[in-house]
Amino acid sequence: MPGRRVIYIGIALAVIATLGAVVAITVLSEGSGMLPGIGATPPDDDTLADRRSRLVRGLRASHDLTSSSVLEAMEKTPRHRFVPPRLREMAYEDRPLPIGSGQTISAPGVVAMMTQLLDVSKDETVLEVGTGCGYQAAVLADIAQHVYTIEIVPELAESAEATLNELGYDNVTVRCGDGYAGWPEQAPFDGIIVTCAPEAVPQPLCDQLAEGGRLVIPVGPQRATQWLYLLEKRGDQLIETRSVPVQFVPMTGRAEDVQ
Repeated sequence: MPGRRVIYIGIALAVIATLGAVVAITVLSEGSGMLPGIGATPPDDDTLADRRSRLVRGLRASHDLTSSSVLEAMEKTPRHRFVPPRLREMAYEDRPLPIGSGQTISAPGVVAMMTQLLDVSKDETVLEVGTGCGYQAAVLADIAQHVYTIEIVPELAESAEATLNELGYDNVTVRCGDGYAGWPEQAPFDGIIVTCAPEAVPQPLCDQLAEGGRLVIPVGPQRATQWLYLLEKRGDQLIETRSVPVQFVPMTGRAEDVQ
């Protein structure tokens, strides 16, 4: 039947498009090439600002984002400055992108959702474990009083610090080290956010959470479902809420020894 033939053709084209996207991202992540047209003519600032605004409007509609401070921070933060130059054309798509050293920058929707769950304000201090390229820290810096962020990969820590300094974020402090142990010298923290997945919540992070503080963390092994958790400190108890299934890179360092 003609109608059925059209449906079959549509399905085939959708499959081809999906496979093409997967291949393209794989090529990009391996650093062996780029999508056609990427990097040929870098988009100008006005174009990027327009794309960022459209992205935020889309996030508001599709991710149940209600926090005006989070949406404003997402609107202000130049994600294209935190990704490799060859990927800036894709910076305002709601997808993760490779940033080198086997790491990724999270999709904007995930960053916004985790930031909203953290629910910090201008007079509060945040610890981030897993600086990566520095994008999540930059979003948090627009909302919190100060952000302390730890990255275990020296090259990424150095690059993130340089980018954040270049953009004028003077309320972010970057340190290279193992985030499993947290940052006891600066504790307690009103909020702790983890952007890599251990198989169990690190006890040092729980210990460094202030009374009433919130910890947002993905938990689970790499080859199984990971879940995003919110833990709130109430006296001697941690009130645990499971949020949504996610997929993050593993937490390395000491976390690997205690699995």
